[in-house]
Amino acid sequence: MRARAPGTVRGVHGLLFFTPFLLVFLVAIAAPLLYAVYLSFFQDRLVGGVTFVGLDNYRRALTDGLFHAGLLRVALFLAVQVPVMLGVALLAALAIDSGRLRFPGVFRIGFFIPYAVPSVVAALMWGYLYGRRFGLVGDIGGWLGTTLPDPLGRSWMLASIGNVVTWEYMGYNMLILYAALRAIPGELYEACQMDGAGEIRKAWSIKIPALRKALLLATVFSIIGSFQLFNEPNVLQSLAPSVVTTSYTPNMYAYNLAFNGQQFNYSAALAVVLGAITAIIAFTTQGSANRSGRSR
Repeated sequence: MRARAPGTVRGVHGLLFFTPFLLVFLVAIAAPLLYAVYLSFFQDRLVGGVTFVGLDNYRRALTDGLFHAGLLRVALFLAVQVPVMLGVALLAALAIDSGRLRFPGVFRIGFFIPYAVPSVVAALMWGYLYGRRFGLVGDIGGWLGTTLPDPLGRSWMLASIGNVVTWEYMGYNMLILYAALRAIPGELYEACQMDGAGEIRKAWSIKIPALRKALLLATVFSIIGSFQLFNEPNVLQSLAPSVVTTSYTPNMYAYNLAFNGQQFNYSAALAVVLGAITAIIAFTTQGSANRSGRSR
């Protein structure tokens, strides 16, 4: 029998290793997406039942004021919360990598622990801390003999949610950045020391430029997470129902339309539009960062 060519054997082995991922991708990701797209072309009417309506659900989404308000809200959340979170994570990663902390392992674990807390639990915990009548904010106001701003009020709610999300995910992003810092060759540090550079100069000239790809990865993940914002406002809605409405974020709006309003088809169209917007912004961010890196 003629032996198989090495390239053929490698191709078969590669296909065998790739097949489990492909099956999971098709079943868990591709199939639900295609089914949502399919549902978005129909509408359940009182007369006639489920009817094919083409792009009518998408036209409705483009003129839906509640959906637009939710999109603007998460866009503002993204523009403020993501830079703050990544900035804190960057400072923490640089501090741990500097070697000047006495117990860097304890600091690293402590910074990462909030990520292990489920988002629902984190939102409940912070929600009760925010309460002016029953939480820490109310107690501090009582001790000071004054009334502090209400974190669950209309003016502060988005910032309060941003604080919860930052507390949850800054450790996760810190770990991504710290891992990238540990991969920097030691020869660069030695050359920098020979030139008489201090820690600040070393961080500015070596560490931060080397973190470009890691920061891009963390930014893309954070963009996707911002448009998926659901658990935190959904939990806080029970504490401030007049502030956090059922359409506070696009995900909440689509969820409540589907499971409370029984508008599955329109909800599917909103989900498809939201997914497309998220993908466009994430790919645009990645493309801009890559072009900027090549131009240097």
